[in-house]
Amino acid sequence: MQLPRVWAFIPAYESALVICDLITASLLFGQFHSFHVRSLYVLACGYLFTALIASIHLLTFPGVFDTGGMLGAGPQTTAWLYMLWHGGFPLFVIAYALLRRSTLDEVVPTRCTSLLIVLGALLVLATVAALALVVTRFHAILPPLMVADHYTPVMLSVVGVVWCLSLLALVVLWCCGARSLLDLWLMVVMWVWVVDVALSAMLNGGRFDVGFYVGRLYGLLAASFVLMVLLAESGMMYSSLLDMMERLRRINLTDGLTGITNRRAFDAELQQEWRRALRGHAPLALLMIDVDYFKTYNDTHGHVAGDSCLRAVARALAGASHRAGDMVARYGGEEFVALLPQTSLADAELLAQRMRLAVADLGIPHHGTPGWPLVTVSIGVVSASCRAAEPEAGLAEQEQPPPTLLVEAADKALYVAKSAGRNRISANGLYVSDTHAPHPA
Repeated sequence: MQLPRVWAFIPAYESALVICDLITASLLFGQFHSFHVRSLYVLACGYLFTALIASIHLLTFPGVFDTGGMLGAGPQTTAWLYMLWHGGFPLFVIAYALLRRSTLDEVVPTRCTSLLIVLGALLVLATVAALALVVTRFHAILPPLMVADHYTPVMLSVVGVVWCLSLLALVVLWCCGARSLLDLWLMVVMWVWVVDVALSAMLNGGRFDVGFYVGRLYGLLAASFVLMVLLAESGMMYSSLLDMMERLRRINLTDGLTGITNRRAFDAELQQEWRRALRGHAPLALLMIDVDYFKTYNDTHGHVAGDSCLRAVARALAGASHRAGDMVARYGGEEFVALLPQTSLADAELLAQRMRLAVADLGIPHHGTPGWPLVTVSIGVVSASCRAAEPEAGLAEQEQPPPTLLVEAADKALYVAKSAGRNRISANGLYVSDTHAPHPA
């Protein structure tokens, strides 16, 4: 059934086809660069081949950009380009499927992948250029496939071979046994190509009939299938990568024994909160916590009991802090720290007392030290009142007082608490300025 000649249909359809195939080729080349598998390389070259030859087919189609077609095309040029296009891609798919099953599909060295991608693109470009030269410059000696807009008997023989190649590619994909998501959708693509070729060049009578339009729209679906799958796979891989990175980040920032924040995360957070406190003229408190007589506890009860004790103490300390911005971390060995932004010395002392009582309420027996029946903690408390210098002072960031001043002051306060008999807290206020040495508040 002949339909009106819609000249805009060809450039619209083939432009979309070329864009889809180019994006698909780029994604496949990217996967080859990541996984170094030869079969992906061959398939990427196949999609690049279809994109380039479809571009030539569009330029040479009679009546679209020129009455007889551009690039010196003749009346047989586009018909032969269509056959080469739809016969060439199944060959790439067959090579892909056979490589997937063979021992030749081994990993390519990383240093060679970029060079192979460039060489493959140049080789495909040279092949398409050579085919285009043959069908444009020597179209007069090629067997005629078209008379006006209708097919000749020769056309049926040539298109029968092309159709068999698409069917063969489908059979080879099925028989090779590989069943990745890409393989399954390639089977769908080759089935669509079988139907596309049949509708566009076997079951119809020529250009601009029902089969011509429907077959090409059906072929556009084939170009979209693998692209959609690759984009979906890329999205899922990116999501999996983000999940894995988040898990690794949590592992790297979590203490393996106690399950609370580790020293690395505390150091990073201290740097950030210290700069924020200097900028905002805000107080910043730090608690340095030590388990009393833990060495004798370990020697008496054993390391397994010691580890269990540290886990229980960590849970008690973390449970005593209720604010979202507070951080309780294991500093090392039996020492813990609590970083408390926007916290005055009085509030930090209250939290320290709550933590000390929470550990004592655990009731963990301590038989290693005479006169010390339960596991307890000593806590050094310090709160720094930060004052940043005015901008005109011109001090560089590296000249600002380091956050280790806070740790040193908390450590000294802890030493005072331990010297005074342990199971107690010792508090100290600190005034810090960009332009003055720190001193007790």
